[in-house]
Amino acid sequence: MSADLSLTTPRLHTVSLSRHRFALVLMAASGFAGLGYQIVWTQQSSLWLGHEAAAVLAVVTAFFGGLALGAATLGPRIERSERPRQWYAACEAVIAAWSVVLALGLAPLGQALLALTGAQPGPLWQGAVAFVGTFVVLLPATAAMGATLPAMERVLAGLGREGGGIGALYASNTLGAVVGVLAAAFWLVPEFGLACTAGLCAALNLLCAAAVLTWRGLPSAPKAERIDGGASSALLVLAGTGLLGIGYEVLVVRVLSQVAEDTVYTFALLLAVYLLGTAAGAAAHQRWLADRADAQRLRGLLLLAQAAACLAGIASLWGAPMLRDAVIEALGGGLVAALAAEAALAVVAFALPTVVMGALFTHLVGQARGAGAHLGHAIGVNTLGAALAPLLFGVVLAPAVGPKGALLLVVAGYLALGGRRAAAPGAWALALLAIVIAGAAPPLAFVDVPPGGRVLSYRDGPLAAVSVVEDADGIARLRINNRQQEGSSATRLADGRQAWLPLLLHPAPRHALFLGLGTGMTARSATLDPQLQVDAVELLPEVIAASSHFVAEEDDSARRLHVVAADARRYVRTAAQRYDVIVSDNFHPARSGSGALYTVEHFQAVRERLTGQGVFCQWLPLHQLDLATLRSIVRAFVEVYPGADAMLATNSLETPVLGLVSRADAQSFDLGRVRERLAAAAAPAAEFGIADDYALLGSFVAGPAALKRFAASAPINSDDHPVVAYRAPRITYAADSTPRDRLFALLGEMRVAPDEVVAAAPETGWPLRLQAYRRARDQFLEAGRFVQASGDAQRMLAQVREPLLAALRSSADFRPAYDPLLRLAAAVARSDPAGARALLTELTQLNPARPEAALLLTRLGTAPP
Repeated sequence: MSADLSLTTPRLHTVSLSRHRFALVLMAASGFAGLGYQIVWTQQSSLWLGHEAAAVLAVVTAFFGGLALGAATLGPRIERSERPRQWYAACEAVIAAWSVVLALGLAPLGQALLALTGAQPGPLWQGAVAFVGTFVVLLPATAAMGATLPAMERVLAGLGREGGGIGALYASNTLGAVVGVLAAAFWLVPEFGLACTAGLCAALNLLCAAAVLTWRGLPSAPKAERIDGGASSALLVLAGTGLLGIGYEVLVVRVLSQVAEDTVYTFALLLAVYLLGTAAGAAAHQRWLADRADAQRLRGLLLLAQAAACLAGIASLWGAPMLRDAVIEALGGGLVAALAAEAALAVVAFALPTVVMGALFTHLVGQARGAGAHLGHAIGVNTLGAALAPLLFGVVLAPAVGPKGALLLVVAGYLALGGRRAAAPGAWALALLAIVIAGAAPPLAFVDVPPGGRVLSYRDGPLAAVSVVEDADGIARLRINNRQQEGSSATRLADGRQAWLPLLLHPAPRHALFLGLGTGMTARSATLDPQLQVDAVELLPEVIAASSHFVAEEDDSARRLHVVAADARRYVRTAAQRYDVIVSDNFHPARSGSGALYTVEHFQAVRERLTGQGVFCQWLPLHQLDLATLRSIVRAFVEVYPGADAMLATNSLETPVLGLVSRADAQSFDLGRVRERLAAAAAPAAEFGIADDYALLGSFVAGPAALKRFAASAPINSDDHPVVAYRAPRITYAADSTPRDRLFALLGEMRVAPDEVVAAAPETGWPLRLQAYRRARDQFLEAGRFVQASGDAQRMLAQVREPLLAALRSSADFRPAYDPLLRLAAAVARSDPAGARALLTELTQLNPARPEAALLLTRLGTAPP
């Protein structure tokens, strides 16, 4: 008999070990699905609720809140049950089923939440609706997710592993989450879309459920015995570490957004490193620290180590720009180098703190259980603390005391949780170091200031840092997170044209809406029309405040401009007002959330907000877009506006801006009405270089047929398949061409005939003059392709004289060639009077209807020809 036992015991141990490893695989698959859902539901929820701080952070809070509720309420019941396999399978099945329900019912649920929120809600009301609505919508799935770890722990208890496998299970689940984040961001969502990604995650949940139910030979788990040992201290520390751990994550991501590119890939890399560190810490605790007898002393040491690790991570943030540049230079630039640089930023800031977090969480859970707490309660209080972190640290503390101050409060929090260990010499040293950093270290604000420049303003907000920087020439620039320029005081002409080109296409606009404010110069230029009521929507309140730096003291346009702090998508869907003209800013397509403003669903919502003959213009920053991404945006636009045309805002080669424009009724523009409108708004139109119908209609580069051909083979950008959000970052990380090269490639594919833009038959000769104007425009652009800027007027004139005169010979109406030649003639008149007179004479002959060249000739003592 003893011989039989000696042979059987190793075999039983091997079977138990195999089943334990299989359990780890199931938890990894469950973690993969859980983070896949989080990415999908966060993106989908932001589409209903907007990207304001209240909405964004409410989604995260609601997700963690559901996990906490599920762990706290279902966990104890699972621990008292003798059928944990069925509990685990049921949780996985509920997650899968609810994901299908959300796939089918998310759109109407989101619309109901939008209607409940309203167009201009107060912060408290919006936050309440966002949190409660999202919490309730996601609750069945998130509560079930929160119970999966307690359920699997009880399953393993049947193998005699009670309590001993928490660290391994948590590490495996978190490691699966890492793979889920990276797979969702870099492959699943870009390739298959949000709904299909959620469907794959649901299939994984069902496979996990089926695997557990068909797990043969697994013994029933005994009921867990609870020992009343007073677990309140451990639970309190668990809640505190959950709050501080996610608070650290929120704040570091907030700081690194000023250094990294702030794309969907940035967030995925930061989150993956954070999760990988916690998984490594949990696994390390399971392997080397789980059997330590001095649990209380180890807890104090881990809390002290956590404070030190966070302080080291904070200190690394000041070197983040240098680290980024060093990695990119070492790898030779390009997309891989840029992504590697962002991964390096994440490793330096997160690796050490998160490893300690994982070990600390595992240790505290084991300690709480040993003191009599249910595993579900332990996980629940930790997750509840995590749920409160985005609101406390993101909305309250970061704007109030700055990211540096808020991060140092995280360190202080860990030291305070250390209890008696906080009085140790190491704790006093850390506290002293934190005080020195608080007083001596600069703020964690990264603002690039040019030589001789200065910072006019800097504001930390819940979502971004907004700065206004003035250079040595007095030109002010507005930047978001130091990476995204929102305009400057030197772009008034270009900004004004982006307002007036679409405004002049409506015969009699009375109410206009601008989506996006930036410096405010575009929307404010529209107030030059005394008959026009102008509304503007801006996501960031800090941008609204900073725009005051771009208003002259004598400018009273701000009084006639109504600015709403709101998400543009949400406002368009909930506002009751209809508009004659809607102008959408050229949002950077790669920045987080901006891609949602280029989807077919958003364009449909805009059309519903237009009056019958209303005009919509979507400006696109060609200097920040590759042509493949542009095709997807155009495809979405023409899907909603089949009569769309395209035009250029200016003739810039460095920052070309393309406008997609259409009437709501898909009809062409009427030349007679356009001329009446130009006559009625002659002064402001001329101020922005739109003096006649040739200047207005000559800016068009493509008609409906050309746009449809251009975008025919592109995937359509939609809410479910956010092509732009995942494709646009590539050119941001590593540009494969210059803006001017993309512009000429675009013009090479675009064609427009006069009768594609205007409906009424013009007078004889007008189409030829318009075609000549556009031909001159193309010659003008081609001339600028090889011009090198020079401060010397004589040298500049030598470069541009013949190309610009050639453009004028094509079309005497083309003022953009006439005006710079006139300025250069005046500039060289003293050094080369004969050359100036010859140029002015030719200008007078080319366009005798314009008096400027003749007047300047007279002042130079020469009678005009």
